[in-house]
Amino acid sequence: MPADAPPHTLTVIVPCYNEEATLERCVDRVRAIASDTLRLEILIVDDCSADRSREIAHALAERCEEVRLLTHDVNQGKGAALHTGIAAASGDFVAVQDADLEYDPQDLLRLIKPLVDGQAEVVMGSRYLTHGAHRVLYFWHSMGNQCLTFLSNMFTDLNLTDMETCYKVFRRDLIQSLPLREKRFGFEPEVTAAVAQRRVRIVEMGVSYYARTYEEGKKIGLRDGLRALYCIVRYNAHNLPAPVQFLSYVAIGGLCAVVNLLVFLALLRGGAAAGVAAPIAFVVAAAVNYWLCIKLIFRHQARWGRYSELAVYAAAVLAVGLVDRATTLALLAAFSPAGAKLTATAVGLVLNFLARRLVVFPESNRGPWQPQEDEAPRSY
Repeated sequence: MPADAPPHTLTVIVPCYNEEATLERCVDRVRAIASDTLRLEILIVDDCSADRSREIAHALAERCEEVRLLTHDVNQGKGAALHTGIAAASGDFVAVQDADLEYDPQDLLRLIKPLVDGQAEVVMGSRYLTHGAHRVLYFWHSMGNQCLTFLSNMFTDLNLTDMETCYKVFRRDLIQSLPLREKRFGFEPEVTAAVAQRRVRIVEMGVSYYARTYEEGKKIGLRDGLRALYCIVRYNAHNLPAPVQFLSYVAIGGLCAVVNLLVFLALLRGGAAAGVAAPIAFVVAAAVNYWLCIKLIFRHQARWGRYSELAVYAAAVLAVGLVDRATTLALLAAFSPAGAKLTATAVGLVLNFLARRLVVFPESNRGPWQPQEDEAPRSY
């Protein structure tokens, strides 16, 4: 930044859980990037550490005026620590700095430049673009990161190289406007989905990376990778183009079709007439379908309130249910009960998807991406 540029304030959130070995060095290295044109606000968020981390953080806050300590009385996860820090941030920009020093705070000076120059609202640091030193470790861990990045890009229409990076720097008004919910390592795919859906300008830059081993305290594991996979689907699927979203719905519809068929056949074996078994099986499958839809594909209460949504959904289910019943009964004369029901279910699958996408969970158009040269940056 030019020496005569007006000063900006960068809020650096340091989520901390049992990081007594590196916390003080981390904060000192973050403090070293301050200058006449860059002021710092360092928020250490202690997530109920069991070691001396909170004691060290308290001493740092007493010694350094730019350092504040925020605490959790119960361990909630990295994402929850970031939520606490984001809510308390007051700087122009907000960055995340892990306390374990896998990332070099000096890189933040480069990462904030596109924000200061008004060229981006979000800057992400990539461990896979060329810049600085990289410790060579964990092939399968790296492959997992790249696979998650690839899937995230498919759903967000971005071309990132490192979605799971810790180094993400945001305009404060943007990050504070995002309705984030993930409390653990699902934060990364969730916030990536959120900024992509806002259609803001996102820049990616290479950063140094000094990976630590699990013996040194690395915490992320297979369970977190599976959660990230779920979050990629959960926070992006409702905005997918209709053909792609339909393919996702087919998986849910297929499962519900099996439920529909099994309940129908079970009722028939129990002595129920086909005209009674068909609507009961359909209603059971519809309930399962609704739960899976709001958990995986569509956004709950996208247009309607809770009870209005249920009423609209019930009306859609009733309409498709009547078609399902009529189709099943019409085909029983020519097909076996299973064949008639499968055909009716296939018709219902398409009708159900259209009803959910267009009526029950409609999404507004996301609009175009923000122009690169934006004379009047958006407020959030």
